[in-house]
Amino acid sequence: MEDFQIVELYWARSESAIKESDRKYGKMLTKISFSMLSSNEDAEECVNDTYLSAWNRMPTDRPTYLGAFLSRIVRGISIDRYRRRKAQKRSGSEIAIDELEECIPSQSSVEGELENGALSEAINRFLGTMDHDSRVVFVRRYYLTQSISEIARELGFSEGKVKTLLFRRRKELYNMLEKEGLV
Repeated sequence: MEDFQIVELYWARSESAIKESDRKYGKMLTKISFSMLSSNEDAEECVNDTYLSAWNRMPTDRPTYLGAFLSRIVRGISIDRYRRRKAQKRSGSEIAIDELEECIPSQSSVEGELENGALSEAINRFLGTMDHDSRVVFVRRYYLTQSISEIARELGFSEGKVKTLLFRRRKELYNMLEKEGLV
């Protein structure tokens, strides 16, 4: 089923909207949540909360890319759950967030800073300047919070290559943000 058809189901308040969303995007949403929480149960709950949230707040402009809309929701819900569990053992997502905080120093959290429009626009511009491999690795690490070993395995790179690429891109991002006065 196409995204616009699923969105119409949400607007018609048809319960099949959730079934179709899960059929099309369930695995992707679970993977995003699991990569942050490392818990199948928590990931499943976050995905279910995502569908409820989408049901309650489907925007009037009807998203063209339902997957992106749902991904953003599940990521936010997963980050909230992660924060509640933060007192526990450091997870891969905390390490990834700490890496980004090195190049985006702030008195508030990285998540809070990313909500700042200027910073978000700057990062999007930065992503646009990257070659394909760098952009894929950067997004997988800092948006999907995949581990370095997982990225290397899925892309056929060595872990050293992934680490080096991320280190260089963080340094470039820091320099760009410094020039724009955002650091």
